[in-house]
Amino acid sequence: LCFLSLARCTVALFYRGFPIPVVSIVKMKLALAALFAGTAAAFAPQEAGRPATSLNIGTPGANWGATLGPSPQASNIGDQQRILGQTRRTFQFPDINQELVEVDMTSDGRPMYADIQLWIGPDWTPMTMKTYSYDGYKRPLKCIIGTRNKQATIEVKNTGSYELPITCTAAYAKPPFSDLRNDLPNKVEGAYVEGGGAVHSVTFDPTVEQAQILLKTDLRQLNAKVEVLNAPNNYKQTFEIFTNNGVLNSLYVVVDTPQASNTVRVRNIAPLEFPFRAYISEV
Repeated sequence: LCFLSLARCTVALFYRGFPIPVVSIVKMKLALAALFAGTAAAFAPQEAGRPATSLNIGTPGANWGATLGPSPQASNIGDQQRILGQTRRTFQFPDINQELVEVDMTSDGRPMYADIQLWIGPDWTPMTMKTYSYDGYKRPLKCIIGTRNKQATIEVKNTGSYELPITCTAAYAKPPFSDLRNDLPNKVEGAYVEGGGAVHSVTFDPTVEQAQILLKTDLRQLNAKVEVLNAPNNYKQTFEIFTNNGVLNSLYVVVDTPQASNTVRVRNIAPLEFPFRAYISEV
């Protein structure tokens, strides 16, 4: 702006008849040229070798967000999918000869909020589960979902905010993890939990590092909530499931218990006509 004002004054003096030295005109031209060159350089594209100043989170795809670093608890059951807040990923399972799918979720230490749905056919969702963990690194999710020996799709939706991404893997379950759901009823006695809000809880010794939970019915619907507590009513992890068949889609989850005084509390939120049995034990 200062250079433009100087140019206007010079033109005005020239038209009024005042003599202007040639040296002053040359200096003014050089100054204006330098000003325009600097302005153009500010809008020029960035050089290839110059580091960017914005956060590089990659491009959408399978490796989206890989520049932020790998998951602290990477799973080896399948390809990892980074799911940002308010986004979703789907996993296809077309093999009708296999029935059990393992789903693992973790984060880099931030809370996890997610919805898991089982899709069979174009418009049938026989199982849904809402999950929460206050720390996805210390308390990740590991569960088994039954596909009923059909071509199925599992959707994992991150219901948290954009700043709370999660890392998820899903693949057909393999031994020995695939056998745990069927072996647990033979090892511990199941607690009969009536419908209508009945509660059953189990407290674990501080030396226990992992606990396994199995909820199943006698072909009737299963609608229950599981809470992992670290103090009275201080829940660290929750699961809420609904399925129309508590045998084909029974709830089986494995949770970490890194701190002392961990209690697993299950609540039957279905009507009185839909009880279930709860099998809870250390791994």
